[in-house]
Order: sequence, then C-alpha cells, then structure tokens
Amino acid sequence: MKLKKPLQLDGRTGEGGGQLVRIACALAAVRSQPIRINHVRANREGKRGGGLKAQHVAAIQWLVENTEAEVDGIAVGSQTIEFRPSLPPTALKQRKFNITAGSSASSTTLIVQAVLPYLLFAGNENGEPIELEIDGGTNCSFSISYEYLDQVLLPTLQDRFGTVVERQLKKRSWTMGPLTQGSIWLRIHPLRPGQSLKLQQPWDRPITAEDFKLKRINASILVPYALKEHMERALVNDLDRLFPGVDVNFLAFEDSGHEARMYALLVAHSETGLRWGRDYLYDKSRKKKSPETLSSEISRKVCKDLFEEISVRGVVDEYLQDQLVIFQALADGRSSFPRGAKPADADADGGVPDDLDSSNEPPDHPKPERSMRKDKTDKPFGEGSTHTTTARWVASELLPTVQWFNKGSICDGTGISFSLDT
Repeated sequence: MKLKKPLQLDGRTGEGGGQLVRIACALAAVRSQPIRINHVRANREGKRGGGLKAQHVAAIQWLVENTEAEVDGIAVGSQTIEFRPSLPPTALKQRKFNITAGSSASSTTLIVQAVLPYLLFAGNENGEPIELEIDGGTNCSFSISYEYLDQVLLPTLQDRFGTVVERQLKKRSWTMGPLTQGSIWLRIHPLRPGQSLKLQQPWDRPITAEDFKLKRINASILVPYALKEHMERALVNDLDRLFPGVDVNFLAFEDSGHEARMYALLVAHSETGLRWGRDYLYDKSRKKKSPETLSSEISRKVCKDLFEEISVRGVVDEYLQDQLVIFQALADGRSSFPRGAKPADADADGGVPDDLDSSNEPPDHPKPERSMRKDKTDKPFGEGSTHTTTARWVASELLPTVQWFNKGSICDGTGISFSLDT
C-alpha cells in the first residue's frame, strides 16, 4: 500500500498560532491524512513564544495514541511537527479517557477543540457515549473559558448540528493568582456509524429584525467576594442603559478566591434562539483601585463589547464564528453563519453607539444559488476575524471537497461519515 504524502502547511499563515495547529491535527485525525506543519506558531512573540505549547502537545499526543499515528516533533517548543494518523474514528474502542494539559496555564477548552471532531465520529454499534476528563486550566488568557464553552459553544453545536455533549466543571483553575490544576468532564454522544453531521435548521432561513430582539442576558461573575455587590450593581446599571427593558439574569456567582482573579461573561439570548457571548478576564493593574472602580471598569468593558457585538447584526459572535468553521466543513450539506462588520462608531474608547434599534439592518443574507460566488481557498479568505479566515483556509486544505461562497458566508460541507469497516 502506497503511503500518503504529508500535506504541507505553513504555520505562519493567517493568525499563525495554535488554532491553525489544532484544526489541522483534528481534521488530519478524522481523515487519516498525514500532515507536516512548519513554522509552528511562528506569529506568536514575547511570552507566548513560538512552537508547540504544553496544551498542544497533550492534545496531539492523545490523537497520536488513539489513531496509532507516527509523529515527529511532538515536544514543547517544537517548530515543526509531522503527524501521520492511521486509524479512523470508528476504530476507537475505549470509552473513557483522561488528558492532562500540563498546568493551569494550559487550557482545557483548547484541548476540547482539538479532540472533539474526532470523538464526534467515533460512534460504535451500541451507541455508547465517550467520557473525557481533561486536567488543566479552565479560565486562561487567550482561550475561551469553561463558562463560554458551557453557555455558548456547546449549546450552539447542539442547536445547530444536534451534537450532544454533557459537561461538568469539576475544579476551576486560573492563569492569575496561585497556580493549581483544574479539571473538566465531558460525556460525548458520537454519531452512529454511517451517520454524518447535519444542520438541524434550514441554512437559508431569513434573518430579520426579530432575531435581534433580546429575551434576556445571562451574567456569570467570578470575582473576589468583596466585589460581588459592586459588580452586580455595575452590570445592572450598564446593561439597563444599553439594553433597556431586557431582563438580566445572574446565572452564576463564584468567589474567585484571589484578588487577581476577576472574570465576567455576558450571554445575550434573542427571542428566536440566537445567542452571543462576550467576556472579560481582567488583566490590567489593580493597584490603588477600589472595588467600585474595578467593578465599573470590568462592567463597562464587557457590556460595551456585548453591545457592539449585537450591533454587528450577525447570527453568531466573533469567537463562535471561527469555532463553528470546522463543523461546517465536516457537515453534510449547506450552512451559513454570517456576521457583519463592526459599526464604524464603535471604536471610540469608552463610547458605544447611541442606539440599538431595528434600523440597523442584518448582514446581507445569502442569496439563491444563481448569485453565489465561489471563494478561492488558497489563502485565508472571507469576512470575519483573522481566526475565522484562517480556520476556513485550514479546513479547505484538509478537506478538498468543501466549498465556500460569498466571502465565506456559505459553506457546502463534505458530509464525511464512517462505517465500522472503514
């Protein structure tokens, strides 16, 4: 049997960071496609450095072991990695796993992004779920939090693609304050053998002003207890000013246990089931700042970001859009998660647009096929953040039959599936 030639990827392309590595390795594992990534995370400078981090090594090592892959360059700091998986997802026999990310600075949620696509296709004839426990950080810089995973990403995957992932935060850990090891638990219900991932709603459902009428905003606050009342008061005042008449539900409060640990997540829910999340892990100097000042600063930042996000009139938020790309590419059929441009008046420091009414039109909705324009995929493309455009490029490299149209706003997925004898 002739060995496949590794697909060559330049790790400096687009966002040039860990996301490129995670998506490439995830799709390589799903497809049993050998890849070689050069200049790994070369666009990351300073403390974030280049090369593989502990969380990348942990995720790739798990994929190596469970696909019986050959691998070169799997070490912290490695600038080049070659990954040659051989077993498809349906070959996975074990149903319980543990991955240790390394430290509280290593994000558990980023490991989820790397291994979840493979696990979704690892169904067996008995329909058994897969349990996964990941030890590492739950609230880390430069990654989504467990709260965002729990309240935004996984619910959206269930609503849009029917994926069911039960989850539990077993122990929290932070990159701020004393370092401790955290843990999350997931129970993934994979697709049955022969099934493909499918969009649960019509891809071309019209987007109207009704989609942006808010039903409620859920707030989660993780701060020292001394800030609790100040944070609640600041959020209520800021949200009432920006979203008058919208119910605010304080979904969670937790004493973060250290003055350096301050985090807030807001998730807006529309009357039609859309959701947008914005959060803030405080990373500025807190010296000589009173609880009132800190609370006001955090609230103003996260409320302003949420307001601007919804002003864009997209059906997903900025971070959700790039995380859905891999599932769009793998799915059977057409999907669309358009997101417009940031309002021109939303850049002034401390300021927000004056109004959020229905006069702000939703982004252009995908038109019928006769007006669809096929995108070139030889480099990062389309609308959205650099992470989103890079994700589309990586997915297109690993899944050559995927097609994108109208600046990445429409995806015709590959419809990949696996039988038990694959």
